[in-house]
Amino acid sequence: MLNHGRALSGAVLGSPISHSLSPLLHNEIFQLLGLTGKYVAQEVKAGELATFLRARSDDFTYLSLTMPLKEEALKLGLPVEASVLVAASANTLVKVESGWQLYSTDGLGFRRALTHSGISTLDRVLILGAGATARSIAQVLDPIAKSIDILGRSRSREGSFSELVKKSDFNFLSWSNQIEFSDFDLVINTTPAGAADSLAERVEKPVATLFDVLYSPWPTALAKRWSDSGAQVISGSELLLYQGLEQIHLVSGVDFDFEELAAPLRKSLNRALL
Repeated sequence: MLNHGRALSGAVLGSPISHSLSPLLHNEIFQLLGLTGKYVAQEVKAGELATFLRARSDDFTYLSLTMPLKEEALKLGLPVEASVLVAASANTLVKVESGWQLYSTDGLGFRRALTHSGISTLDRVLILGAGATARSIAQVLDPIAKSIDILGRSRSREGSFSELVKKSDFNFLSWSNQIEFSDFDLVINTTPAGAADSLAERVEKPVATLFDVLYSPWPTALAKRWSDSGAQVISGSELLLYQGLEQIHLVSGVDFDFEELAAPLRKSLNRALL
């Protein structure tokens, strides 16, 4: 943990960013922990991250990264946490004495969200999408899943996953609307809004849990069809919640009970999404 010994000033960067609930989440965490801090949203488009850091670096002690910046951040030549190098995905920039350092809390947050939902062991996992978030998730699932299948639109990303998944059996599947969800016990949608809508018609009576990392707009077409079928659905607000808590844990140096803090935060996020 990094204890800066001063007020925290954070922001979530990405595009589009107006829908983000990260400011609500982080500012409420500050209040609950008695921390002095302020957190805002900043529109930063693809290709603009380096320029933003040069112009605004003195304004922040940490930054959260969302689409489309999680891969772009690795091109900045900054010090990188080991797990970020493996997954080739970063969602957190932390101010250190030498400048900025890259971290990722996506995988840890995802794992905590699964545990909260009562999922600790897995047989067959299907991840929809092959981007930065998918890699972070595959990394933390590798030790606990017997097999991990990736459904991707381009086989150019297959190599990065085959290097990442070492303990689980691994398959890379070309995108197809003919996928059989009944073959899996956990399906994770990491694609952008609308990208997996066409797969909703394949949902009949799944026994799998769907974890959709999106939370706005909610429910997605896939999540609604899944829920209507009677199977368990986990919203992306759970990933937002736990990865945000991991970020505060990282940058504040404060120890806290994650589940105790998550309860009121979950209520606030749910109210905001109504």
